[in-house]
This record gives sequence, structure tokens and C-alpha cells, in this order.
Amino acid sequence: MKHTDYKDVMVFCEQREGRIEKVSKELVSKGRELADNLECCVRALVLGHDMKDDLNELIHLGADEVILVDEKELAVFMTEPYTKAMVQVVLDRKPDVILVGASTIGRDLAPRVSARINTGLTADCTSLEVDEETKNMLMTRPAFGGNIMATIICPEHRPQMSTVRPGVMTLAEPNTDRIGVISKVPVKFETTDMNIEILEVVKETKQKANIEDANVLVSGGRGVGNPDKMKSLESLALRLGGNVSASRAVVDAGWIDRNNQVGQTGKTVRPDLYIACGISGAIQHLAGMEESEFIVAINKDETAPIFDAADLSIVGDVHKIIPELMKILPIHENEQ
Repeated sequence: MKHTDYKDVMVFCEQREGRIEKVSKELVSKGRELADNLECCVRALVLGHDMKDDLNELIHLGADEVILVDEKELAVFMTEPYTKAMVQVVLDRKPDVILVGASTIGRDLAPRVSARINTGLTADCTSLEVDEETKNMLMTRPAFGGNIMATIICPEHRPQMSTVRPGVMTLAEPNTDRIGVISKVPVKFETTDMNIEILEVVKETKQKANIEDANVLVSGGRGVGNPDKMKSLESLALRLGGNVSASRAVVDAGWIDRNNQVGQTGKTVRPDLYIACGISGAIQHLAGMEESEFIVAINKDETAPIFDAADLSIVGDVHKIIPELMKILPIHENEQ
């Protein structure tokens, strides 16, 4: 089949309990940008049952069409039925580009879909652009442990598929004047498609702060010293109304939950304020936070690479500097 038979940008919009995940909204925003360059449409694909969110929001973010597959078999994510439904829609609509969030679900679904439709998949992209001459996608991701950035193309196969981690792409401002269509597409499932049975869904009762949504992050590295000394970072984060995050070294040492890891193998964040405490600034960490609005770096080593990315650099002992900051910062309402 010719490449000219494939058109449009399709975004798989992940939902949980009927609500669209933020990463999918970010990808619809990016999809709109790519589609404008390719002079085509954005199709948002939603698989689920009894959706709670207003799907018009995806249209306001840039989708021209929302393709809804509403079947009871899709109420909770299961690999086989989701793969079957997505493959059916992809083969029918023949998109040129497919974007999927690199969430737990996306990382399970995307490679299975790419294998069944016989195309490639570039995982964990940090940049998506269009080659002006060939109109091929330029999909950039970290490689060799984050030491280089590799730009990958898929010139021989269609669709061109990529996964993108949450927080990498910027969420557009909704345009409520945009008009699009919502199309319901039926998918018939056989008994053989339901190869597992979910007996119970148990939610974790512990509430985890989502560092991707935080406006302020106080992040600790190996230079903090030990897990007990992370408490001073927690106090500063509370004073600023923010959250605590960390580098991979701190997470691997067991000082903090992996859910709070920033970097190439963690989460990508874009807070208004990012305070890096005792973090050297390896490229793997920078990849996850360099788009922060304002970066403050505190480190005893004046040659630390983190200072190259910082808007404000403080050379000194983090455990002497934080108490001084606490003295001049007003008490936050959460502390009262």
C-alpha cells in the first residue's frame, strides 16, 4: 500500500474510570501542531465504556474527530481486547502518524499494535517534528543511557508510531469555539478475545502526590547525604506549597518512592519553580526537568553541570542554605 493512502494524526486517548488522562490531552495538543504542518486532521481515539468526561474537550484541544469505541469489554484495560479494538480502527482509518502516551497502559498497548500492523515504534520520545522535505516524522529520544539524543525516522512503513512520556509536550489552551465530530465505532469481541478475567480492582489507599502536576518541586540528589536529611527538603517544599522529588540515585538508594523520580527513567516535569538540592546534573536528570520555568540549583561543587541549566545558582551546603531560606519565607497555609 502506498504512503499516500495514509493520512492524518491519530492520538490514542487513554482513559481511566471514564476520565481522559492528562498525557493524552498533551498529545492531542501536539498532534494539532503536527497536523497543521502536514495539512491533515487530528483523530482522537477513545476506547472505554460509559465515559464520564466530555469528549468535546478533546476537540477544543485540537481534535477534528473523536473516535469512540464504547463497549463493556473495554471498561477496564485488558491487553487483548484493547489491542483488537485499536488495530481495527487503525486499519480502517489508515493514519499517517499514531501518538500514544508512555504510561503503563501505553507501553503495553503500543508495541502490540505496531507488531500487528507491521510498522515500527519509537518509544519515549522527547521531541516530535516533521521533516519539511520528506514530510516524515523526526522522532527524537535519548539513547545509550541518555548520553546522546537519537532522531529516528520510519520512511518505509506506515503508520509512524511513537510513545511520549507524560509532561514532555505542552498542553494547549482549549479553544471552545472549535467544532469537530464524535463518531461511535462498534467493535465485536469474541470469547477468545477475553483471554483473562478481572475479578477485582483494588485501589491503593495511599495518596501519592503527582509530581507532574506540581507547580513547585524541591528535588534531592545524592549530595543531600542520607534519608534523614531529606526531611529538610520536605519542610521547604511544604513552606512553598510544593512537593518533594528526587534524582535516580536517591530513589535507587531507597530514600524516597520511585513515583517521585525525575529524569529519563523517571518522570518529566515542568513546574514553575524547581529547586535542585545536591543534584550534580547528569544529562539523564536534566532530560526530565530542564523545561521548568525557573530552576534554582544548590550544590557545594561549583563545577556541577546542574549550574549550566540553572537560572539561579547557589554554591554551598544545602543543609545550611535551606534553614536560611526557611527564615525568610512566609509560613504556608498548609503548615498552619
